Amino acid sequence: PVTAGSVVVPYGHVIGNEKWRGSEVGQRLQGKVRLTFEDGLGLVDFHLSNRTCILLISEADLVAGDEFKRRLVRFRNASSLRGIVIVEKTQISDQYFLGVQKLVILELGMVLLPVGNQGEASQLIIQLVSFCVREQSRDRGTNPFLRKQCAQLVEPAVLQTVQQIPGIGKTKALLLVQQFGSIHRLCNASINELKHVVGQTVAQQIYTF
Repeated sequence: PVTAGSVVVPYGHVIGNEKWRGSEVGQRLQGKVRLTFEDGLGLVDFHLSNRTCILLISEADLVAGDEFKRRLVRFRNASSLRGIVIVEKTQISDQYFLGVQKLVILELGMVLLPVGNQGEASQLIIQLVSFCVREQSRDRGTNPFLRKQCAQLVEPAVLQTVQQIPGIGKTKALLLVQQFGSIHRLCNASINELKHVVGQTVAQQIYTF
């Protein structure tokens, strides 16, 4: 059974399903996050924390048939974990994507994040790990050592993306990524939320951009 607490994830680590060892996504995560592979994770592909996990649907899964749908439904029915579904949306698998979207979002009420390949999937997992670390830091209270750990988990590509915003240098970009955890959350932040991090003027620039 996949239940909260059935897998204990050490702080700032990722536990991956053994089947992803040697895969592109597994190799790209090595060295970027503290990654351990284990057998017996069942329906889950990656555990990011004690309450958040990833179910990764590959292009091959989509083309092969409905087994991945049964896996998602079993997970939703059996688990109290927060499951995030990452799906490979490619030229080959694009025709199946609407069906996946309908199942995951409308029927199962889960989060769906499309990626173009396993490289993008690994970048997304790294961002989500950063978010989970921040979330766990809040749970544990303010601790400068934990904040330092969180900063080390920021993905360079995310920082570079944030620095494309006019008026944002590396320092402000780091502050923003640490505060919001992902590009998605930064894009949806209000001016009021932004100004607490970078001040009113820069907050307006970010919001407008």
